[in-house]
Amino acid sequence: MSNYSDATICGHFGEETPAAEHAVVPPIFMNSLHTFDTIEEQQSYDPATGAFVYGRCANPTTVLLEEKINALEQGQGCLCFGSGMAAITSAIMSCVKTNGHIVAVRNAYGPAQEFMSEYLKEKMNIETTYVTGTDPQQFEDAMRENTTLFYLESPSSAVLSLQDLPAVAAIAKKHGIKTIIDNSWASPLYQKPITMGIDIVVHTMSKYIGGHSDIIGGCAVFADAEAREKARCTERELYGGILGPMEAWLCIRGIRTLPARLALHQQNAMTIAERLYNHPKVKKLLYPGHPSHPQYDLAVKQLKGFTGLMSIIPEGDFAAACRFCDSLKIFRLGCSWGGFESLAIMPMAKMSPEEAEEMGGAQNLIRLYVGQEDVEDLWKDLENALNAI
Repeated sequence: MSNYSDATICGHFGEETPAAEHAVVPPIFMNSLHTFDTIEEQQSYDPATGAFVYGRCANPTTVLLEEKINALEQGQGCLCFGSGMAAITSAIMSCVKTNGHIVAVRNAYGPAQEFMSEYLKEKMNIETTYVTGTDPQQFEDAMRENTTLFYLESPSSAVLSLQDLPAVAAIAKKHGIKTIIDNSWASPLYQKPITMGIDIVVHTMSKYIGGHSDIIGGCAVFADAEAREKARCTERELYGGILGPMEAWLCIRGIRTLPARLALHQQNAMTIAERLYNHPKVKKLLYPGHPSHPQYDLAVKQLKGFTGLMSIIPEGDFAAACRFCDSLKIFRLGCSWGGFESLAIMPMAKMSPEEAEEMGGAQNLIRLYVGQEDVEDLWKDLENALNAI
């Protein structure tokens, strides 16, 4: 089944199991425990066989989800976690050592930056150097003798900047450094970093994989099966962060419609991006799918499609941007994305103008998530809000 298209993998891969025979929807295994037939069988149990014993280690529903995501990402094994941050922190911990060093992109997800800059610094004396990442040479220039990890996010979720993944991966492999990328923006359908040399791909499954704004979850896909097994036995089992069966089942449901949902997000976003670009009250559009993006050529090369997240910097001051947001009716004000509903937020509002500029944005930058509503109604909403500036 892994040789089939992504759409067929989304709909059927991994479901040809005896437990799901003749069921059009795979069952949910809500049990926390599997038992043995004999005490000899229990005493000779080998985790490497993949047999199920205890829910903190594995669950059939969660494993089915892992198999689907792994097939989509073309990896050698996937682990699902109770949140995106659980997946991110576990992946990072599998790649770092005490007194080590990380090179990370400056526009990575805020809590991930906090974990690297503050938690790892305090607990393990690990330092992090941040780069824009738009030039692969920045990673090599920032390296130290104790660097063990390059942390990437491409495209990033605020200013939508990209990294040249094959080039960064080549630098990392030359120096024996691991690479992790947050691939949530693109989803497993529109970007496959493992095929470009990346070691670990993480997703916040609350976004496109779940797709309905009703679950919290995360996953990490490994290019190396041994690294995946090591992380399963350490970071996931010892931290206890496995995704529950109900959330896994909801993600399986979400994956089934992922191709259709992403196609509509892309269609709506392309229309909205072009109109925003041509609107006199939009100073700057940040969307990798639009030719105005400074890394458009790289985006077309690396991405198989474009999703619903973009940002704008409107004309006017900070107060004008606030009026824009407060005037929205269909676009709701919220920090996440990936579901049906369109959203807006000002992610740099609490930064100083200098800090926002250093991040490549502005205090009045507005991040827009273009959902699945009627595109003409979405545009009317945005146009009315722009008129309030």
